[in-house]
Amino acid sequence: MDKLRRVLSGQEENEELGLTSQVLDASTLSYSTRVKWFIICFVSGILCSILGTALLFLPKGTQLFAVFYTLGNLAALSSTCFLMGPLKQLKRMFEPTRLLATCVMLLCFILTLCSVFWWHKKGLAIVFCILQFLAMTWYSISYIPFARDAVMKCFTSCLN
Repeated sequence: MDKLRRVLSGQEENEELGLTSQVLDASTLSYSTRVKWFIICFVSGILCSILGTALLFLPKGTQLFAVFYTLGNLAALSSTCFLMGPLKQLKRMFEPTRLLATCVMLLCFILTLCSVFWWHKKGLAIVFCILQFLAMTWYSISYIPFARDAVMKCFTSCLN
């Protein structure tokens, strides 16, 4: 598209592109490739999370669970980078409607690993994994129009 604009505006075709344009041109993927890598990354994230849950009952299983569950969530989260691109993904993650969920989710990723490897608190790691799941869920439904409102109405009607 840039080449067409340059030709139509009368600029020389052999004019050098800027560094940003070169990087973006070199990293563009076809739609089918993006979808394939999204599916691969998302499925591997789910498999890592399931594997982590299966390893929970082994000796030192809490450490393996925390690592694999966190890696699975990170892989699932990063899979959308293939669909919309990393910069757009980051911009959308930190929009005001998703800011709290994103911060809680990223904080829980870090705190899960800290509680297992640094503080050696297995119970706390499991609590942070549960919070990871809840924050990931809340973050994910923020992309569905009116889904958060529906979930809030469902919970308030169940509690009343």
